[in-house]
Amino acid sequence: MRRVVRQSKFRHVFGQAVKNDQCYDDIRVSRVTWDSSFCAVNPRFVAIIIEASGGGAFLVLPLHKTGRIDKSYPTVCGHTGPVLDIDWCPHNDQVIASGSEDCTVMVWQIPENGLTLSLTEPVVILEGHSKRVGIVAWHPTARNVLLSAGCDNAIIIWNVGTGEALINLDDMHSDMIYNVSWNRNGSLICTASKDKKVRVIDPRKQEIVAEKEKAHEGARPMRAIFLADGNVFTTGFSRMSERQLALWNPKNMQEPIALHEMDTSNGVLLPFYDPDTSIIYLCGKGDSSIRYFEITDESPYVHYLNTFSSKEPQRGMGYMPKRGLDVNKCEIARFFKLHERKCEPIIMTVPRKSDLFQDDLYPDTAGPEAALEAEEWFEGKNADPILISLKHGYIPGKNRDLKVVKKNILDSKPTANKKCDLISVPKKTTDTASVQNEAKLDEILKEIKSIKDTICNQDERISKLEQQMAKIAA
Repeated sequence: MRRVVRQSKFRHVFGQAVKNDQCYDDIRVSRVTWDSSFCAVNPRFVAIIIEASGGGAFLVLPLHKTGRIDKSYPTVCGHTGPVLDIDWCPHNDQVIASGSEDCTVMVWQIPENGLTLSLTEPVVILEGHSKRVGIVAWHPTARNVLLSAGCDNAIIIWNVGTGEALINLDDMHSDMIYNVSWNRNGSLICTASKDKKVRVIDPRKQEIVAEKEKAHEGARPMRAIFLADGNVFTTGFSRMSERQLALWNPKNMQEPIALHEMDTSNGVLLPFYDPDTSIIYLCGKGDSSIRYFEITDESPYVHYLNTFSSKEPQRGMGYMPKRGLDVNKCEIARFFKLHERKCEPIIMTVPRKSDLFQDDLYPDTAGPEAALEAEEWFEGKNADPILISLKHGYIPGKNRDLKVVKKNILDSKPTANKKCDLISVPKKTTDTASVQNEAKLDEILKEIKSIKDTICNQDERISKLEQQMAKIAA
């Protein structure tokens, strides 16, 4: 007998906004007209682009700092023009990149416990774009590889560790780039552009692997993202201005695998994808809802699950990586919805009766460890993300910041003349092998010192406890 309803463990996923006291209040969210998400989240911090007079700024708040945010709260404010996009480094929860209207990309190191003073000095300034930089995206598996795309229609891939632009794709797009997405192992990127084309590009060979003209025929902005299986998911508009979503196979872009029309709203649909559950969440800018779909191998391939609706329209949206979720509550996604004056977390949950760890909801997920060094990736190596289990929850490593940047400048604050040095760094580096070895040695020594300190502290603690025990026994 044929089943009427498709079976799926995600059929009953439901969204719930947190209580008021768990929101971040009194934040002046940026009003700049740009279709990025304005918010970036990781298991330690939430970063939000805000209104700033005389330049561009964003807030970085520890996740627990809910409630009203004081107007004098320190910001990250080194840009001379509005900030358009921010992205947390997937391999270090204290490193964030920002792109701005001032044509630069800046990389910042946030102190472990958050900001106590405003941060004006980035670790490195990446200069190479001739117009505003609207997109920044870290490589998913290689350490310190950062992509930026600007309104000069160029994509630049940087080695943040040396401050140099190693790949410049400046002749592939004839019009504005709406978004860029890395694939799972970071060997390819896909882009959506104002010329209505979706392109799949091999950045190291600097060639277009596949492209589709008029992926969506409407004139309004499109988005394209890679899925874990290598297919490309796009959102856009039809000629009649209806919002559409589509699924494509890059090996054959003639016809979409699936194409669905949704509604006639005019907000750009921002897609957020979870490779572990194959769920895509669509958040329209200016909408007051989040729609979510499951991607499967069987027709119609893109299955509508449900909609989370609220009263207030969203100005932007942050999406928590899987390792930042509460596995004990069967939480499979957490969004940070930006209103005009606040940021409201929204939790997506699969209803389950059992309190046990649900391993079908939480397969091993991408962890914070980089699979490759920047140099290995630029030389042509690929590697899938290093996976971690969430069975006992994710505990951020105490000394992870020591591993930040072996041969990099990320863990030392720049001095006044450091910026000038950045341009000449690559030329000086004649013997990278010895620099690498020195950096490795340095890192090992730091780690040994850290472990010794910990042992000393524990020794002291043990002797104190023994004294207490002796007193009690006496």
